[in-house]
Amino acid sequence: MAVKKFLVAGLGNPGPVYELTRHNAGFYFLDAFADKQGWRLGSLKMQGLYSQGRLQGAQVFCVKPQTFMNRSGQCLRAYLDYFGISLDGLLVLYDDLDLAEGRIKVARGGGAGGHNGVRSIIDHVGSRDFARIRVGIGRPPGGEATAGGYKMEGYVLAPVGAAGRKLWDERVDLVAEAIELFVDKGIEHCMNSINGRTAG
Repeated sequence: MAVKKFLVAGLGNPGPVYELTRHNAGFYFLDAFADKQGWRLGSLKMQGLYSQGRLQGAQVFCVKPQTFMNRSGQCLRAYLDYFGISLDGLLVLYDDLDLAEGRIKVARGGGAGGHNGVRSIIDHVGSRDFARIRVGIGRPPGGEATAGGYKMEGYVLAPVGAAGRKLWDERVDLVAEAIELFVDKGIEHCMNSINGRTAG
């Protein structure tokens, strides 16, 4: 029987200046998951840093696109094609303005919600029907347009800060559990088990 293959992707922007910004939540949680597995995301292939290993008998590829956010789909499409991974084996981790800060929500399908990385993936794979782990970063106070002089782009590209980093660290195990459940038992079981365990 063929080994099931999965592609777990974290979205973010490359380079130290973006490392702990809100928009790099996907990178942060994928790094934490890979570290837990003893995998190092250090090899560059097809415009992405990647690692691979076995989990629950499946072959799992982890990738962080190095294309900048709005071209993430180019990298992921290349990985899906090269390794022969079906769309139902794709799981994408990313920040979400529409969820309260620190909330974790697993979903399948849906639109881009204004997220350029997700929009790029939809455009390049030709479908919205892939699994996601959405990491809530909340919206800035003062409405959608600005917050303390920041435009929305400034908000997502700003450092998450000490309190936000602490909150992310508190969610690391839950996100890792979600990835493991997705690989082992599928998206429905993962959603049923994970959603509702964080407030907001």
